[in-house]
Amino acid sequence: MPATSITRSTLADGRELFYFADAPASGPDSSASAGRATMLAAFTDRRELGGRSSAGELRFDALTGEWVAVAAHRQSRTHLPPADQCPLCPSTPENLSEIPAPGYDVVVFENRFPSLGPDVGMLPEQPGWGTSVPASGRCEVVSFTPEHTGSFSGLSDTRARTVVEAWAERTAALSALPGVRQVFPFENRGAEIGVTLHHPHGQIYAYPYLPPRAAVLAAAARKHYDDAGGRETLTGSLLRAEREDGSRMVLEGKHFSAYVPFAARWPLEVHLVPHRQVADLAGLDGEERDELARLYLDLLRRLDALYPTPTPYIAAWQQAPLDRLLRPAGYLHLQLTSPRRAADKLKYLAGSEAAMGAFINDTTPEEVAARLRAAAATSPARTGGGNP
Repeated sequence: MPATSITRSTLADGRELFYFADAPASGPDSSASAGRATMLAAFTDRRELGGRSSAGELRFDALTGEWVAVAAHRQSRTHLPPADQCPLCPSTPENLSEIPAPGYDVVVFENRFPSLGPDVGMLPEQPGWGTSVPASGRCEVVSFTPEHTGSFSGLSDTRARTVVEAWAERTAALSALPGVRQVFPFENRGAEIGVTLHHPHGQIYAYPYLPPRAAVLAAAARKHYDDAGGRETLTGSLLRAEREDGSRMVLEGKHFSAYVPFAARWPLEVHLVPHRQVADLAGLDGEERDELARLYLDLLRRLDALYPTPTPYIAAWQQAPLDRLLRPAGYLHLQLTSPRRAADKLKYLAGSEAAMGAFINDTTPEEVAARLRAAAATSPARTGGGNP
């Protein structure tokens, strides 16, 4: 696939913004692509925003050894605005949004109400009770389409491929920032998950510490890697076992496969895994990125075909930590989960899950996998979210 062009801009308060243009059919150096990049760079943010919001705090929880972000300024963030006030739609004279250009394909920008950042840096090496520091790191928003309605599953193959390119480019850039230890692209979809904007979008967090879930995954991966003498990864061995068993497989491609894990925690849970070990999205080659875009769309459309209404989900891209000792055992994979256990029922994390972290699943992984395999026949075609 031809290269995606990237245009950098700056918002009124100094935040960075990047336009990612769908790759032109005639190649990365086409005059149309170059002209569009020049056009996008010419649009400036005409809002009077003043300075950036102050950073929140990171407080150390001595009871668990974990960091907790305190971001009270996020209480004033935009919450489910009407379409004519959406901050992710292209700017118009009536609605000067976060995106100055009157049109775009995919855009990434620094969050106006970040949980982390805007400064980056190292955290104290020996924190204890009472340790509080500015919440360093970075939070970015990824808008998948200029269209206000729809979802990722409604994107064209070309547009989905542009989003993959944006994830990969931003992963590489954020990984290079001082003090960043984990880069996490994700998407929250649906009011049931708690989204604050209807517009199809995702986010990328660059953490200055290893988040608890990532730490658990990294520790298990490192132990397996060491026990195998560096000859095998944990995720790779699980992928092989699932493909050999077959009962929980959902789809298989040349470079990626998707399956419901043997010990799935959520009513709907699918892991999408590359066939070769790669640390993060930036490490995928062009052919792998092409297939990832297609298979990810396939997976999301199967999920939406299960019920008459759209299924809420969290798409979590688990990438290898940047720590030197943990990274060799790391293995990129998607963990797609949903609390939906029936057409009219959601699983709520109550006592056992929320307080003890002990999950109780209401469905069987084998049944879920069979339903997702069968959903391919009824999976809806593209419904919008991009016009390439």
